Amino acid sequence: MSLEASELILNQDGSVYHLNLRPENIATTIILVGDQDRVDKVTKHFDSIEFTTQKREFKTTTGTFKNKRITVISTGIGPDNIDIVLNELDALANIDLSTRKIKEKFTQLSFIRIGTSGSLQANIPVNSFVLSTHGLDLNGLLHSYQIDSIAHPEIENAFVKHTNWSAKKSYPIFVSNSISLAKRLSSSIVFQGITATAGGFYGPQGRVLRLALEDPNLNNKIDSFSFEGKKITNLEMETAAIYGLSQLLGHQAVSLNAIIANRANGTFSENPTKIVADLIVYTLEKLTA
Repeated sequence: MSLEASELILNQDGSVYHLNLRPENIATTIILVGDQDRVDKVTKHFDSIEFTTQKREFKTTTGTFKNKRITVISTGIGPDNIDIVLNELDALANIDLSTRKIKEKFTQLSFIRIGTSGSLQANIPVNSFVLSTHGLDLNGLLHSYQIDSIAHPEIENAFVKHTNWSAKKSYPIFVSNSISLAKRLSSSIVFQGITATAGGFYGPQGRVLRLALEDPNLNNKIDSFSFEGKKITNLEMETAAIYGLSQLLGHQAVSLNAIIANRANGTFSENPTKIVADLIVYTLEKLTA
């Protein structure tokens, strides 16, 4: 059965609608960055570049680093953009765009996020790296899909009870990373913990400018949550969506964040550009080790 044109939208050249990509343009190892300018900061280390394009905030470059073919794509900010990027990348790998039929042979992709984040724990300082063991979806995106197979009800219920989570909000979902991919990217210099994914930067992350919060104590409750020794280490806007969609689609994913702020003690990195550059080099070297 072919997918309708309204469901799988293609450009006139046959590329997927938002990303402006064709199947041959992407590698099976894909680095996700938020900022479109960060794509070049990754690919400047490449030995060769074979393809690059950009549509809106979605910039993509594919090339090789130490003989490994890698694609780098900017997602923009937020889980809604992740929904676009991961679904369209999966379509490139697993749907025949000419017939609009799902391929019989499945191709697994590996997604590695290189992002920035704020630490919620005083012992995780600015200018450090955090690898997300789990993503905590606080924004509700994943509820649009059938998620029973990837959810963790025991920890989710414990979090809801601990925070007195409002019933008017989407129920939180905990999603794990790819253990094999995480093992490849781990080291003694990288902190590990749960990454909370919010649907916005201000109110959803507990920031107050002129609008009052539904629960002004929520960040403190998030900071103090612990389940079987696991704590929520950082807060950002993409990881849980990447983990959830990757698992549902059968792909691997791991998220690495450069910590540029510490919400617990109010500090901010004096040189956030350097710590992001260091994380880029660390990730590339680990992927090709």
